[in-house]
Amino acid sequence: MATNFLMHEKIWFDKFKYDDAERKFYEQMNGPVAGSSRQENGASVILRDIARARENIQKSLAGSSGPGASSGPSGDHSELVTRIASLEVENQSLRGVVQDLQQAVSKLEARLSALEKSSPTHRATTPQTQHVSPMRQVEPPSRKAATATEDDEDDDIDLFGSDEEEDKEATRLREERLRQYAEKKAKKPALVAKSSILLDVKPWDDETDMAQLEACVRSVQLDGLVWGSSKLVPVGYGIRKLQIQCVVEDDKVGTDQLEEEITKFEEHVQSVDIAAFNKI
Repeated sequence: MATNFLMHEKIWFDKFKYDDAERKFYEQMNGPVAGSSRQENGASVILRDIARARENIQKSLAGSSGPGASSGPSGDHSELVTRIASLEVENQSLRGVVQDLQQAVSKLEARLSALEKSSPTHRATTPQTQHVSPMRQVEPPSRKAATATEDDEDDDIDLFGSDEEEDKEATRLREERLRQYAEKKAKKPALVAKSSILLDVKPWDDETDMAQLEACVRSVQLDGLVWGSSKLVPVGYGIRKLQIQCVVEDDKVGTDQLEEEITKFEEHVQSVDIAAFNKI
């Protein structure tokens, strides 16, 4: 209803014409005004643009409500029908393909069953299940032992003696391998846990002979102790401390024992500290 009303409405869109006529009438009556004429001209231009925009809106509304617009749903309906028809055709073709595949699978199954029936392995296994030799029947162990002791003619065939010999041989081989493994493990050298220790040996004062102090420290000899490099590190006020490296076996030499042996040199050594301790 709104679009039809705007289609037949003419006065609103022609309003600029009436505004121009009204302006010219008042100009003729009162004379042109220089200051306000420019503003009125600008306003008329804006009104003219607005009128043109409204005309374009009216034309667009008239085009959307015209006969071409009413054909949209029918066009969509025809397109939907065409698409449904194409989907039905595609569905029919897929059904045909599925039926062909089912027939091919059934043919392959029938052929496979025929091949299994006619295979030589099947023929070979069938008579084995049908014929059983009476000589292969299992007898109780007590009966076999009695027949083996009573019949002297069957001494060459000893059914149980071979098993005992095999058991003895397997036992002997197992014991031999265990013995070899034990010998090999005994010959293998055991891992020795060692540690690297950095010691700080401090003298009493700056007058202590550091060369004599290092000689005293290196004179400590213990089983599992090896002395390494050393250097003098300044502490302050002209005093220097001895930093010496050593490697010890953990099972033979302890840090407490090492400190006790070094502090025995009371004339030169004030204290011993462990600066670094690393496992090797």
